[in-house]
Amino acid sequence: MTTVAILGATGYTAVELIKILLRHPHVKITAVTSRQDDATPIHAVHPSLYGRINLNCENLTPEQIAERAQVAFCALPHTASMEIIPKLLALGVKVVDLSADYRLRDPGVYETWYGHVHTDPTRLGSTIYGLPELWAEKIPGHDLIANPGCYTSTSILGLAPLLAGGYIEPENIIIDAKSGVSGAGRKPKLTIHYPECNESISAYSIGNHRHTPEIEQVLSDACGKQVSVIFTPHLVPMDRGILATMYARPAKEATEEQLLQAMRDYYQGKPFIRVVEHLPGTKDVAYTNFCDMTVRLTRGHVLVLAVTDNLIKGASGVAVQNFNLMQGYEESTGLLP
Repeated sequence: MTTVAILGATGYTAVELIKILLRHPHVKITAVTSRQDDATPIHAVHPSLYGRINLNCENLTPEQIAERAQVAFCALPHTASMEIIPKLLALGVKVVDLSADYRLRDPGVYETWYGHVHTDPTRLGSTIYGLPELWAEKIPGHDLIANPGCYTSTSILGLAPLLAGGYIEPENIIIDAKSGVSGAGRKPKLTIHYPECNESISAYSIGNHRHTPEIEQVLSDACGKQVSVIFTPHLVPMDRGILATMYARPAKEATEEQLLQAMRDYYQGKPFIRVVEHLPGTKDVAYTNFCDMTVRLTRGHVLVLAVTDNLIKGASGVAVQNFNLMQGYEESTGLLP
């Protein structure tokens, strides 16, 4: 049995993580933290947890966390994670970090895209990027895993097989991605206010979305060539889900069936990837840890479509995959019906 703490337990990602861990046979949740809701029962923040977990939110020090938990899931905002994670690691607590603080290798790139100087830069080059479908063999034995972002997981998973197989050109790949409103987090803001986003779809952060360098870094690692993308995210009026439609130029001749088979071969034995022949929709994967994907050829271009649940496969579900691999449990434990 592994004792775990959820840091930053009041957000949408955290409640999904708690629900998954409550059915995990090898986990006991021993602490949930919040800087704003100290002493508030977690079920008062997330009523769906009523009668399922009897813990109060607490504003704990790293030392107090270390006394209660062997592993911490860090669902804190960017920059807040890098403040506490070095202290937890020094106290012997393993960490799955759901923020972006340890995903990028270059501290200069982090500062450019996130607007803050990284205070723990020496770990950036050695922290494992926690996308198990690509790097599962690297995760065991490490005490800090950088959980990927939701847009990034969906985009990377869809493109990696065809880039690695040399089927598509690595330059100027277009990623047109759409996300439900929960992807913007729980903190109120004008753009996700109901009258603003209901019955409307809008693009945002064109050319400067923070997931862009993450996508390019991981895809470049996956195929051994420098990858460049044009990434445009959109907000759609639904609670959850991501659909990424990706456009690339073919690098060699191949049929649709050959491209589908390349995807199947690349993900053979990976329990949460489903290569499908139909056009996938977000409802196909809602409330699950699956990523569904397919490919089409049209007008001289390769089109890849991939869908995930942004809160689970895009955040909490893959965090549990990483936890399982860190702890030596079966990768799918707690994640399959």
